[in-house]
Amino acid sequence: MDALIIDDSRAMRGIIKRIITPLGFDAIEAENGQDGLEKLKQFSDTLELILVDWNMPVMDGLQFIKILREDESLRRICVIMITTETEPAQMARALLAGADEFVMKPFTAEILIQRLQLLGVRCREQAWGSP
Repeated sequence: MDALIIDDSRAMRGIIKRIITPLGFDAIEAENGQDGLEKLKQFSDTLELILVDWNMPVMDGLQFIKILREDESLRRICVIMITTETEPAQMARALLAGADEFVMKPFTAEILIQRLQLLGVRCREQAWGSP
């Protein structure tokens, strides 16, 4: 299973990668929405999850999600917006654009895992703490 992490911060990509790798995901990294679209073309067949920041240079996360959701064949991919945006109106914009869930920075591993569980994202069972 592949997950695409799109964030202009290398440190944040590393944090997210350390959370999702034990869940059974192979992380693919992109530094902005445009880079994310290029990676999407390469890995669209195996991508199950996209974790995207909102505020990035070149192409922001909201633009990325809008373009992603225009392609019917990619609508199966779960998208979580991870951002510092905290205004309810901004959250609504992200969800209306096609984000499946919204996580505010700073966040914990538990918060991200909880969102994945709520969305029913498939992960290795032992990663959820199941017996």
